[in-house]
Amino acid sequence: METIYTKNAPDAIGPYSQAVKVGDFLFTSGQIAINPETSQVEATDISSQTKQVMENLKAVLTEAGTDFSHVIKTTCFLKDVAKDFAAFNEAYAEALGDAKPARSCVGVADLPKGVLVEVEVVAALS
Repeated sequence: METIYTKNAPDAIGPYSQAVKVGDFLFTSGQIAINPETSQVEATDISSQTKQVMENLKAVLTEAGTDFSHVIKTTCFLKDVAKDFAAFNEAYAEALGDAKPARSCVGVADLPKGVLVEVEVVAALS
């Protein structure tokens, strides 16, 4: 087991790693819309927050030696599914390009730092 860390994604805000490699798989922690340069949530709408989340995930995937084309499964948490689902899907799809991993998307009552979205991924390393 190997812990993954990159300064190009936000530092963990709790007792966890950005990601962990196990065998041929990478498991990321959920990423929220923290700008790694400022350690602040700057984006205020679902599209901008999703773009930041996906940039954070891209940085973690890159550090681990993989990318969105190797993502097997995502789990997405939205604070307001009814309001934000379509805009989230648009920004999410743009970031993934041609990749279409399996996905769960659930509505939640609250997320850390009051953000609107959190995404975690499982990716293949080889």
